[in-house]
Amino acid sequence: MTAEMRAARLHKPGEPLRIDRIALPEPGPRDVLIEVKACGVIPNMNAIFSGTLWNRLPPLPASVGLDAAGVVAKIGSAVTGVARGARVYVNPWLSCGTCAYCRAGTPLQCVAAAFQGYFGFTDQSAPLQRAYPYGGFAEYMPAAAERLVMLPDSVSFDQAARFGYLGTSFAALRCAGVGAGSRIAINGMTGTLGAGAALHALGMGATRILGIGRNREVLAQLKALSPWRIDTLVLGDAPVGEWLLAHSGGIGVDVLLDCSGRAASAGTTLAALGALKRGGIAVNIGALTEKLAIEPIAFMVKALQFRGSNWFTTGEGQLMADMAGAGVLDLSVMQTRAYPLDGVNDALAEVKSRPGGLVNIVVNPDR
Repeated sequence: MTAEMRAARLHKPGEPLRIDRIALPEPGPRDVLIEVKACGVIPNMNAIFSGTLWNRLPPLPASVGLDAAGVVAKIGSAVTGVARGARVYVNPWLSCGTCAYCRAGTPLQCVAAAFQGYFGFTDQSAPLQRAYPYGGFAEYMPAAAERLVMLPDSVSFDQAARFGYLGTSFAALRCAGVGAGSRIAINGMTGTLGAGAALHALGMGATRILGIGRNREVLAQLKALSPWRIDTLVLGDAPVGEWLLAHSGGIGVDVLLDCSGRAASAGTTLAALGALKRGGIAVNIGALTEKLAIEPIAFMVKALQFRGSNWFTTGEGQLMADMAGAGVLDLSVMQTRAYPLDGVNDALAEVKSRPGGLVNIVVNPDR
């Protein structure tokens, strides 16, 4: 008799996920089989599963779920250095390994990139989506051994299920060179990306963290993490550019991390750009879609930079796990709300309200 498992699958875009019984997958030679303990639920999922955006959904019905953490249950014949029972997070980023970008050692720019259990970026993503058709809203999922992040015992599976958004913020802060003495501004600090950026900036040694957002209560929670290093501004309480300059000694900030989402106004980002110090860098990770009226001459004269950052490498995921294990990155402040696999649509309904901040919504497939 073929072994089976439960998995949440998308049968038709815009419809609720269904809990199906499907055959238990076997790992390939270079893969492992993960017994999933937790999988993150993120704000953008409802939009992606609606099928109305540009993202390429996997072949339907699709086993879905993006940020999975669990225990290695089975090991492929060619896998070395991974033991059964290992506690891991699965980086869902899929890259082809053969395009010009992958060959150059930059898999995050892969022309065929896709997220396992979520979506592809181009039509060229289809082969990777077919090769790894199982997501994290399931009792088990196979994954390439090279995409595993080893978790210290002090990091729970529920905390690791937040690694996707945490890692996106971490990689952006790294590419901006944030470290001891940095003064950074976070636009959209009350969202999931922005709150994660605040946690990382504290752990990376930023001296001054200036958060901008709409939710006064969440901003207060974040400021309380380190009142002497974090200051916050509720949009509308003061002009953004003037406030940032006033709270950075009149010089401006070293880094602007823009976490504002698709529907946000570009006006706030533009005002914050005016508070970059000479030689400062702005990094966009929030998928802002409104056009931004940048003045190139200002960027030339002040030697400013504006760039995007998308996701993170498995190596950066391991750095993040090690930081959490050492207590440098404090994940204990996250407020987990866990659902059983049968409650996955309830979890998606809750995240649709965009609680943001430190709220961590997860599905526990073993419940």
